[in-house]
Amino acid sequence: MTVYFIGAGPGAADLITVRGAQRLAECRTCLYAGSLVPAELLERLPAGAVTIDTARMPLDRIVAEIAKAHAAGHDVARLHSGDLSLYSAMTEQLSRLRALDIPYELVPGVPAFAAAAAAIDAELTVPGVGQSLLITRVSTLSTDMPPGEDLAALGRSGVTLALHLAAHRTEQIVEALADSYGSDCPTATVAFASRSDQLVVRAPLAELPAALAAAGITKTAVIFVGRALDGAAHPDLVDSYLYSQARMTKLRTDG
Repeated sequence: MTVYFIGAGPGAADLITVRGAQRLAECRTCLYAGSLVPAELLERLPAGAVTIDTARMPLDRIVAEIAKAHAAGHDVARLHSGDLSLYSAMTEQLSRLRALDIPYELVPGVPAFAAAAAAIDAELTVPGVGQSLLITRVSTLSTDMPPGEDLAALGRSGVTLALHLAAHRTEQIVEALADSYGSDCPTATVAFASRSDQLVVRAPLAELPAALAAAGITKTAVIFVGRALDGAAHPDLVDSYLYSQARMTKLRTDG
């Protein structure tokens, strides 16, 4: 039997991958974070499947439930919001399963930042404006940032930022980034991306705290910061080589 760690996607139940949906349909036990994973996804489980909400469960108990299901011969779905590669707290679970010699497989999902970019009709890598995306967060009471990864240091590169788990620290964001990005730098915040209650707030960096406070956004949001968010303001820069006459000519010549 196998434990399938499945990225459930950013919120909308139909944004799970085909592979993720197929694996869910095969699993007779499912552990999921009830506060983050849409309940509709549980309808993809086989009839009679055991469902366990892990939102308030410590790691030891989560692993014990997985081990129990494995011993019963069940394939297990471990549903995480978004994609497994970002802020999933998966690493410590995998370590425990390896120690118990329980096999597992990772099934990636649609990350929240991708759904948030779609919500604002944005390409995050705009030719001539910005070709890099830095995904990060801010220090919280539960988890500090490692040395050298403070927001001010990361922001000195000037690349487009996608800030997770940071909507409650907007004053800290402005303080850390204003010197590098400028107080007029565009920001776009997407709360509950892809869900029916999705909310988008755009504001210059200096106005970000007031704008999010007015919208009541304090969590479950992605905050983008960068000039690429206003790529249309640079019409002389945004034409991609992909569709250029120069590339077409080169293709004909090479062909």
